[in-house]
Amino acid sequence: MEVLYIYLIKSSGLIALFYLAYYFMLRKETFFTSNRWFLLLGLFTSVVLPLVVYTKIIIVESSSKNIDWSKIPVTTSIENDAFEINWYLISGIVYAIGIVLFLGKFAFDFYSLNTLLKGKNIQNQADFKFIDTTENVAPFSYFNTIVYNSSLYSSSELENILEHEKVHSDQNHTVDVLISRLFCILFWFNPFIWLYKKAILQNLEFIADNEATKNISDKKAYQFTLLKITTHENCVAITNHFYQSLIKKRIVMLNKNQSKKSNSWKYAIVLPALAVFMMAFQVNVITQENNKKQSGRNDTSQVVICKSSTDNYINESCERIKKEHNIDLKFSEIKRNTQGEILSIEGTFNDNKGTNGNYRQTRDTPINTLKFLIKKGKNGNDEIGFSNVDQKNTLENENLVSDIDATEPPVPPAFPSGPIPELPEIDMSKMPTPPVHPANPDNKKAMMQFKKEMKEFESKMEAFEPDSSAHEKAIEDEMAKRAAIFEKQMTEYENAMERYRNTVKK
Repeated sequence: MEVLYIYLIKSSGLIALFYLAYYFMLRKETFFTSNRWFLLLGLFTSVVLPLVVYTKIIIVESSSKNIDWSKIPVTTSIENDAFEINWYLISGIVYAIGIVLFLGKFAFDFYSLNTLLKGKNIQNQADFKFIDTTENVAPFSYFNTIVYNSSLYSSSELENILEHEKVHSDQNHTVDVLISRLFCILFWFNPFIWLYKKAILQNLEFIADNEATKNISDKKAYQFTLLKITTHENCVAITNHFYQSLIKKRIVMLNKNQSKKSNSWKYAIVLPALAVFMMAFQVNVITQENNKKQSGRNDTSQVVICKSSTDNYINESCERIKKEHNIDLKFSEIKRNTQGEILSIEGTFNDNKGTNGNYRQTRDTPINTLKFLIKKGKNGNDEIGFSNVDQKNTLENENLVSDIDATEPPVPPAFPSGPIPELPEIDMSKMPTPPVHPANPDNKKAMMQFKKEMKEFESKMEAFEPDSSAHEKAIEDEMAKRAAIFEKQMTEYENAMERYRNTVKK
């Protein structure tokens, strides 16, 4: 369940990122069609990107098995039998209840729409289905079906309305509406998804207004039609309805000059943030041992055991010999003193080709260092056997084993993370908090209060207009600094890995 929560948090963060990018950078541009695809791509990116994990594999030579990992301290957890509240379970129940409620509202809206359309007289014209109803509802379209009440409008007004709704049908805007509703169900707890849905619906109206006026000679009459439609409050959910509460913004957009094509760079503003997200949260580093023999490798292998060798080191050495040379090497009858030093040990080997041997050393004092050696003889056959190491070599080997046991592979660096530069001249700490959508959509009083709070929130958000050029430059400079730091750390890591390989090889 914890994995689900992490996924929802990551997705919610990306949804907020795309919404803020749209609100601050694209909301006032006239790239309506491009904005449509940006908003839809933002939703799908938010649910897919947290599932993409980049696995980085660090190859370590297999000789590193000689390292005595038993010397690494192990933390033992102690279970607490005291009663604890399972917040994961409680959060999961609340999340499930919210989904059920909003699914119920979604199903009710479908039922209401089907009830309205059922039994009505349909007129087919080209690719459209027209329904002239007697009910007092605002004109709307649902896929290729357009519903209106002709008795409420003049012929010129009705022509303007139908041109608008045909654009919605031609461009399948109903799909956008349904997608935004489904995301509101899945992420109902995230205030930004409700703002995101509103931005999608508003942009669809901008598209329909822009395209409709291309086929209408009197643009001023179209704007009067917009104002007249605002008197009809009865709108059908999950449809593209001609009435929208933001009529003022639609009229402003109708009269606004076309944005410069050079402003298209604003769509790339999210790319650095997405790159940081991937580097910080979606990279899984795996250390993998290289068991393949390198070209020109020496055919000599050995196992050096001194008085301080651990059982873990001895067992891993035997496994390495078995894996690399298919020789059964075993050490048994190991006895130690109170300091953990080996007093007696017995070794046996069998190459499964008829060659075998044994070795035994028992002392009252710690054993002399012994060595099991495999090397190619002059005739090409393996020469296998145990041998003692003289006092001088004993000291050198003990120091060598001790050095290797204490050596650990260096940890690869991660790309530097941290906050993205804030928008210039904007105090994000004073950014207004979006209102929380009511858990029960059927509570009219709560919904009216929510709409009121949303209008207040939007008016406060108007003050947060960033200096986009300065912000972009700040992001580029920050990413360049992090890249330079990461490159330097990678150079140091590669040098440390080279030293580590040389130590293990010795």
